[in-house]
Amino acid sequence: MRQEKLAVGVRQFHLSASLQDYFTALYLFTIDCPQGSLVEDHLHPEWAVMRFTVQGEPPVAQIGRGPLRQTWPFVASGPTSKAIRFGLATSQIWGLGLQPAGFAKFIPVPAHTLADRIVSGEDDAFALFTPLMHIMTSEIGDPEAAARRIEALLLAQVEHKATNEHRILACQAALRDTDIASVAELCERIDVNQRSLERLCSRYFGFPPKMLLRRQRFLRSLAQFTVAREGSWSRSLDGHYCDQAHFVRDFKAFMDMTPSEYADMPHPVLDRIMAQRMADQGALPSTQLPTVLRYGRRATG
Repeated sequence: MRQEKLAVGVRQFHLSASLQDYFTALYLFTIDCPQGSLVEDHLHPEWAVMRFTVQGEPPVAQIGRGPLRQTWPFVASGPTSKAIRFGLATSQIWGLGLQPAGFAKFIPVPAHTLADRIVSGEDDAFALFTPLMHIMTSEIGDPEAAARRIEALLLAQVEHKATNEHRILACQAALRDTDIASVAELCERIDVNQRSLERLCSRYFGFPPKMLLRRQRFLRSLAQFTVAREGSWSRSLDGHYCDQAHFVRDFKAFMDMTPSEYADMPHPVLDRIMAQRMADQGALPSTQLPTVLRYGRRATG
């Protein structure tokens, strides 16, 4: 008797340059599991993301500790500082990630109110994006057509400026700069005082600036480990870590496990996403890298 195998597919759709400051990625994810099984994995902290299940059962998920809970066909998560544990059965899911500038432009509530939370996309905060589900389901056999219609809808909404957009974009770029290691340096780069920076980060990024810098440092290390695939955390550490013990403390705080535990466990979904997106680009230095790999890019310009 032939044993059923897990099949995972990812298609990433490149958004127009005018959208890339506001969205991290548009992708279509398909998974075909053995009947009755659930495939589990862990997703690193990230910016806000919306996911639309157009076939099969929506994911079960949980941020941090606690049992996995059933989510909704249109589900959203705010910016996170903890791993998202999730489980998938056979399904087809679209994903669209929001950069902080996109959150500021399109989501009418403060980011800190949705930080480390999973909510229904039918919540008023994400009302602007509810038409995407209709597009995705009506074009279920033609992902390219769906992507074109999704992009057209996003482009129609992108013209209006968000409050403080220039400073949000400056902070967004500065957080990617590996040379910036302190709140004082972040203030200097954006040209604001510390209190103003704290308000800006809470409102549009979801966390205090010190937490954001700490998260970026951690994600750069995780990205390097993912790319290198050398099995050595010590060669992947961001230069702003004092030592490996410092990194291990951060890893436990963000992922609720040790680096060794993470490396030893299977990542049937996340590994496939990383491999596919890197293969789509053919090289690492690209604005279309998967979310975690963006944290390893030095800011330019």
